[in-house]
Amino acid sequence: MSIFVDDQQAALDFYTGTLGFVPQQDVPLSGPHRWLTVSSPEFPDGVQISLEPAEHPAVGPFREALVADGIPFTSFGVADVAAEYERLRGLGVVFTQEPVNHGPVTTAVLDDTCGNLIQLAAMNEPAGGLEGAP
Repeated sequence: MSIFVDDQQAALDFYTGTLGFVPQQDVPLSGPHRWLTVSSPEFPDGVQISLEPAEHPAVGPFREALVADGIPFTSFGVADVAAEYERLRGLGVVFTQEPVNHGPVTTAVLDDTCGNLIQLAAMNEPAGGLEGAP
């Protein structure tokens, strides 16, 4: 999974120091760029998130449109949205959406300081399976 960021070092600081991800890969590439990944502390050998430079000409308008419409770039599952909201607000994180209970799921949306809105989501009820799915 990749997240486009305005500044890789600022993104690394926010995603590790504030959100709590752990650094995985930090490999210098040409110029100022790095192959930079983080992962969940609960699953350090699991999925890694690549913090990609947002330099491609299509990235800026895409992200600006998402932010203007209040649409998160991606979503992270958490155990308790309200608790994470309070913890992160205490660290100075800006939220564009306070926790909202949508019935089976509660969400909140934060500004990652790197050009993206990120949704936090938690299931309020056990997720059901898809009937008839193979």
